[in-house]
Amino acid sequence: MSTNENRINVTRSSMPPFEEYMAELKPVWDSRWLSNRGAASIKFEEMLKSYLDTENLYLFANGHVALEVALNALYLKGEVITTAYTHCSTIHAIVRNGLTPVFCDIKEDDYTLNADLIEEKITENTVAIVATHVYGFLCDDEAFSKIAKKHNLFVIYDAAHAFGVTKGGISAANFGDAAMFSTHATKVFHTIEGGIISYKDKELFKAMSKIVNFGYTSQEDIDYIGTNARMNEFEAVAGICNLKYIEEEIAKRKTAANRYYERLSGKKGIILNRIPADLKWNYAYFPVVFDGFKNRNQIKAELEQHNIYARKYFYPIVNRAACYADTYGSVDLPVSAHIADHVLTLPMYADLTVEDVDRICDIILN
Repeated sequence: MSTNENRINVTRSSMPPFEEYMAELKPVWDSRWLSNRGAASIKFEEMLKSYLDTENLYLFANGHVALEVALNALYLKGEVITTAYTHCSTIHAIVRNGLTPVFCDIKEDDYTLNADLIEEKITENTVAIVATHVYGFLCDDEAFSKIAKKHNLFVIYDAAHAFGVTKGGISAANFGDAAMFSTHATKVFHTIEGGIISYKDKELFKAMSKIVNFGYTSQEDIDYIGTNARMNEFEAVAGICNLKYIEEEIAKRKTAANRYYERLSGKKGIILNRIPADLKWNYAYFPVVFDGFKNRNQIKAELEQHNIYARKYFYPIVNRAACYADTYGSVDLPVSAHIADHVLTLPMYADLTVEDVDRICDIILN
């Protein structure tokens, strides 16, 4: 590896001005109210409702526990149609709720769950569809909603990658019965650690706000078997500060992405996602499928020789992970497997310069 070249990671956290964060934090510091839905959390929730254009949401310690608690609040039993082309967290949340994942293959163009294949997977035990908005590209909610209505299913989205994304002017927070956004430090928008659930039906998800606090409904009543899943006030303050700059940060990402498209489009064996005209994308990741160009692993190794770190994301597909392979490894998912074997997500973050992108592309195209 060349040690005299600046390191470029696959992602890098955006940060607000330090003085601004400290000024926003001072009332929290002075109050000594550091958790349990203090003033910062309440303020942050209201800001999010406005930005995401949604009436109902709740803050969590992280995205995984948010999805797990949302499923828990529905008290489902049975099978869930889902994707193996996702982070393992999606499937862990399903399985840890005692539900059985039924894997369905993905579309070749945007790697989201293929709606045309769902109905053949539905049985009398199917209770929900849990689908991932992969890399911020949104699932076919119109098709999913029709299937769900026909078969009386819930639709829950893992929207970890989709903060700030809209389709036809509609926020990703308003698709499905609920959507989970991760606000982990590596995401487009972050609260250091954290997660958000947006949801439509208050009655349906009323247990959620209790489950996050050990199941307490008052100081002396514990009506639910709960967990500790609350966002703390330091994280809420980070969210308040970062949300002010979100559109600026997405615009910076777009500049970097446009340069990737300029350099890599039209190259034989290099496949890039097409951005739908009605999608306001957040440029969360920059996935490239190398199929007939160079070997993906070779490219990754060559980049690392120059202190540049890309990621095989997602790899492996979750049904082939060691913890699931004995039960689900034989499920045939040809598109998912092919994409996982050829994809490489290149560095993408707001501070990535056009010169950085050129350096990356020069190595790939050499």
